[in-house]
Amino acid sequence: MIKNVVSTPARLSLLLSAALLSATAAHAEDTSRMLSSQPQPPDVRLGPLFNAVQQAKFYPDQKTFADAVPKYNPSSILADWQMQKGQRNFDLKRFVDTNFILPKAQDKYVPPAGQSLREHIDGLWPVLTRSTPQASQYDSLLPLPKPYVVPGGRFREVYYWDSYFTMLGLAESGHWDRVQDMVDNFATELDRYGHIPNGNRSYYLSRSQPPFFSLMVDLLATHKGDDVYRQYLPQLEKEYAYWMADSDSVAAGQASKRVIKLSDGTLLNRYWDERDAPRTESWLDDVETAKKAPDRNKQQVYRDLRAGAASGWDFSSRWFTDAHNLASIRTTQLAPVDLNSLLFHLEQTLAKAAKLAKQDAQAKNWADAAEKRQAAINRYLWDDKQGWYADYDFGRKQVHHQLTAATLFPLYLQLASDRQAERTSAAVEKQLLKPGGLVTTTVNNGQQWDAPNGWAPLQWVAVEGLEHYKQPKLAQQIGQRFLQNVQQTYDREHKLVEKYVVEGDKLGGGGGGEYPLQDGFGWTNGVTLMLLDKYCPKDKTCNSARDIPAMPALNGAQ
Repeated sequence: MIKNVVSTPARLSLLLSAALLSATAAHAEDTSRMLSSQPQPPDVRLGPLFNAVQQAKFYPDQKTFADAVPKYNPSSILADWQMQKGQRNFDLKRFVDTNFILPKAQDKYVPPAGQSLREHIDGLWPVLTRSTPQASQYDSLLPLPKPYVVPGGRFREVYYWDSYFTMLGLAESGHWDRVQDMVDNFATELDRYGHIPNGNRSYYLSRSQPPFFSLMVDLLATHKGDDVYRQYLPQLEKEYAYWMADSDSVAAGQASKRVIKLSDGTLLNRYWDERDAPRTESWLDDVETAKKAPDRNKQQVYRDLRAGAASGWDFSSRWFTDAHNLASIRTTQLAPVDLNSLLFHLEQTLAKAAKLAKQDAQAKNWADAAEKRQAAINRYLWDDKQGWYADYDFGRKQVHHQLTAATLFPLYLQLASDRQAERTSAAVEKQLLKPGGLVTTTVNNGQQWDAPNGWAPLQWVAVEGLEHYKQPKLAQQIGQRFLQNVQQTYDREHKLVEKYVVEGDKLGGGGGGEYPLQDGFGWTNGVTLMLLDKYCPKDKTCNSARDIPAMPALNGAQ
């Protein structure tokens, strides 16, 4: 593990400049070319027609019309609408049905009777697999060369950070071919767009998601060996260049795109979206949210909502000034602990890949960049008074004191000291450990990335992170409690879902947020298989929640 050191801004700038010089120059040129050729999202192509349809509330889910495929040139459809809309008997719903192909409702998957949880997940992989090497000319779907696994339900496309946890399960099930396919798809997106979009839709191109590509490469390397690092080195560099764009030009005390430069020159990163309009897939929701913040610039509210979606935590009190008011969202003012920890891992991975490629000078620059980021995280994102990691509010020049499940990312990616890990673990055990697993935050406000919900990827981050720092009992508490929760829900309802209630009297499927609970579910499937491997190996029988050992509370925790 790299030791904590105090960075000097001048040296940090030199090191990052050396590491980024060629990558950022190429990225700027590629970005300019790519932006001119990228497909436009439906709200841009259809303009006022898109707004009118969403305002009419024809569909319970605003994503439905975002995913509709125009039968004809969108410009012609828009012109027809402009001409017809003032006519006396004009029917907008009939116009939409005539000119668009709406997404079909997914058939509800009914598993064969008597399947164990493990058998059910193994049977779900082909159900969730899609292949779209080509897409209709006017479709918002972005084609990918190889098959991929979607989350399920309303999520008909591949999602960036979801996919890593899905791939863990695919690997556990022996589907290394699909793991390879998905890594290749993301590498293709990096080559084609200069970054990995939130999902393979035109309306997701303006943002990315938590950067797990380097962990995907790590995963594939466990099966295919270290040649994988050399193979994907160009794409790893493009990923880094995307996140660090403008790092060489932004002034101290300012932020640009995804980069924050503190007053002392320290570089951190934030979530960002290139657009400042309502999200295409949640257009009306965002318009209504902005109305609830009359004292704020609407475009800034939209940008912060979009950045919240880029974080994957859409939405959470973590991003709010007022924990119970979505309209107070200010995602772009925060340097998140999970994002910066993931970029530390990316820098380490680049160092390893460059060394394997015999690029020794570059390898040293990447390793030094990782060391400087580790020091920055442990200086600015560590709350020594509270004893846990949190996001840094660079506008207010202070750590954002809220405890969330993201606090475990520095343990997961092994950049914390033993003392920091010990204090973080104690806080997690006392405040976030619940009967059904790890709760996302301590705030219950109706948002899906808050209490009482727990999410599969955060359980895995916790389990792995705590095990890295010799906290196996707490790791087991979290892992087994969540696994029991998933198993009990499956025993009762014969399905897996995207999120779970982990506290209170009624555990099971979670709630809150902008849309109903979704079945499927890619990342829950993957994490559940990994937890089954830990706590119920294949040579044992775990056919119900009774077969998973119950864990007593630790030190008075719930």
